[in-house]
Amino acid sequence: MNSLYDEFRIAVHSVWNRRWLALAVAWGICILGWLVIAMIPNKYESKAQIQVRTQSILSDQVGITPQDQRRNIQQLEQTLISSENLAKVVRGTDLGASVATDQELAGKVESLRTNIEVKAEQDDFFAISAKLPSGKLARDVVQKLIDVAEEDNIAGDRKTTSQTLRFLDAQIEGRQKELADAEAKRVAYETQNLGLLPGVGSVSQRMEASRAELSQIDSQLIQARSALAALNGQLAGTPATLNTPSAGGGSPSALGQAQGELASMRARGFTDSHPDVVAIRNQIANLRAQGGGGAGAGGYRTPNPAYSSLQSMRAEREASVTALQARKSALQSDMAQLAAKQTAEPGVAAEYQRINRDYEVLKAQYDKLVTERDQIRLRGQVETQTDAVQFRVVKEPSLSNVPAAPNRPLLLAAVLIAGVGAGVGAAFALGQLQTSFPTAAKLERASGLPVIGSISQMLGSEERAQRKQKMKLFYGASGGLVCVFALLLVAEFVQRGLTA
Repeated sequence: MNSLYDEFRIAVHSVWNRRWLALAVAWGICILGWLVIAMIPNKYESKAQIQVRTQSILSDQVGITPQDQRRNIQQLEQTLISSENLAKVVRGTDLGASVATDQELAGKVESLRTNIEVKAEQDDFFAISAKLPSGKLARDVVQKLIDVAEEDNIAGDRKTTSQTLRFLDAQIEGRQKELADAEAKRVAYETQNLGLLPGVGSVSQRMEASRAELSQIDSQLIQARSALAALNGQLAGTPATLNTPSAGGGSPSALGQAQGELASMRARGFTDSHPDVVAIRNQIANLRAQGGGGAGAGGYRTPNPAYSSLQSMRAEREASVTALQARKSALQSDMAQLAAKQTAEPGVAAEYQRINRDYEVLKAQYDKLVTERDQIRLRGQVETQTDAVQFRVVKEPSLSNVPAAPNRPLLLAAVLIAGVGAGVGAAFALGQLQTSFPTAAKLERASGLPVIGSISQMLGSEERAQRKQKMKLFYGASGGLVCVFALLLVAEFVQRGLTA
């Protein structure tokens, strides 16, 4: 800690010994800096605030979405300081008094663009500011910019809408002629190739219908044949007659009852692998092995009703199979004729599809153009006749007699601080370059030899008087620098007061 304090004292002592150098550097930098600040021209700022409102009562009804309204506001923000608008501002203010050529006008426009700022503050509020050498000129420029933007918005919307409608009318007229020619061509082709074109009653449609019906008939025929085969199997296992006992023989025999039950099961559709059918067949086999199951000698055989029912069902299914086969043959014959007829004109359907496709494309384009024209006409009427975009000046352009730039008091103070800092730095740097030792301890560290002592400087009366006189001069020069700074500040504020 003591070492740092010693170093600080040494640095201060080094600067103090070269205080005249520090003061000279400070004076030089301050005078130069203040001259540069004095040469900077004043700029006066004028500010205004406008509100760009979009009415939404009719806009929503005609398809002007909030995105479209926001896009209109953004477009206004981008074109507010366009070259065309700025050229109108230059011609309409005092800036155009000294403009004689297009090059001078372009230079004025670019200079004006760098001094104008348009900033969006909220959804529909904009702040417009201009910094120019005169407060009145800055206010006139902002006001003219607002007037030009409002005029261009109204006139521009109407001009754009009229140009768009003229273009769409020309396109619709051309598409209408092409659509009429395509429709006449399609009608003539349909009349020439009637019966061979796609659509209701065409060859292709009839072929598709025949294929679908043939597929259905094949499925039905497979089912009918399967049912007939199953019925033939049941009929083969069903006896044509049943053993019935005589009138005096008492109850029917067990074999007859078992055979009746088996016939009933087969009539209900049971297969031979069904457990009940297997059981009753085993019972019948046992009864036959025992000699008829106790049938009386006076019994007789009667027709089996289940067998008769199965025969009737088989006749019906055979008739159904025959009818399906006949229908299938007829369809195959019709399809062969249709295929021969279709192959006779292979390019008819393709040509018709091409003609119809061209017609549909033209019709879609025509309908789209008509819809867009109606929408644009209605939207244009809403935007121009009902003031869809409305300008409202919230804050009038201000007139300021106090320069907004440069901030001279701050710059003057900054130059003073920079000058003093540069002088101190120059004195300290010069002290570091000289090979002197301010203290005995530093000399001892540098030489490596012990230092016995140090002798203080002794001043006489004359030398003290001279040093005192020099200190007065130094303090006077330092105070003069501060006084010059104070005078410059007073002059700046007095000038502001006089122009206010």
